[in-house]
Amino acid sequence: MKFYPAEQYQAACNELFVRYGRDIKKLIPNARVEHVGASSIPFALSKGDLDIFVGVELGELEDVIERLTTLGFKEKLDTLRTPELCMLASTSGDDVALQVVANGSEFECFLRFRDKLRANPALVQQYNTFKMSCEGWPQDEYREKKSDFIEHVLAVK
Repeated sequence: MKFYPAEQYQAACNELFVRYGRDIKKLIPNARVEHVGASSIPFALSKGDLDIFVGVELGELEDVIERLTTLGFKEKLDTLRTPELCMLASTSGDDVALQVVANGSEFECFLRFRDKLRANPALVQQYNTFKMSCEGWPQDEYREKKSDFIEHVLAVK
């Protein structure tokens, strides 16, 4: 696992977000499309990937997932999948993931985590320190420790 400073990846991720966001809104006009993940947090270290939150009504989730495949995404099978959450990965070579989330569900935590870090530079520094301590780790081990860090941040008042 390698991490990059913001100046090496955030501008490119922002450009990709604008492009994908526009395409998603064209396809699903009522979707909430938001930039999440490290690339949406000023000064955050990242693997250089882009995460996009796509919030839709619960009853529309499965249809939306099917429609998003027409934009070059497929369901990620190695991650959590519930009736309120589906992760999709780009098949086009871009390192882009979509978090398709039922509005009002617990999975809006992607937004809360982003907002807490955006509002607190000390938390961003902790996040960066945590990530640097994981450099070279296997993906599964990193994900597990990252989940613990996210829970810690979400618990901060």
